Amino acid sequence: MPRSASLTATRRATNVTLPDALLHDARQLGINLSQACERGLAEAVTEMRRQRWLEHNRDAIRAWNEHVAVRGLPLAAYRQF
Repeated sequence: MPRSASLTATRRATNVTLPDALLHDARQLGINLSQACERGLAEAVTEMRRQRWLEHNRDAIRAWNEHVAVRGLPLAAYRQF
């Protein structure tokens, strides 16, 4: 989630279960648990969306790669290196 959206998003309290040692270390280091959990969850959501997009588009990606392997890149004659 973009940083600006996370600052204005509606918040809801929730419970999380964390290992004691990790929680202890985070508190000793002054880590804001809500911010750290939000950041980690946002990364997990982004990664899952990426994986699902790749899976959903797997056939199209494969077809395009085969097309390029056989015919080359479109407009390749106009590329300047």
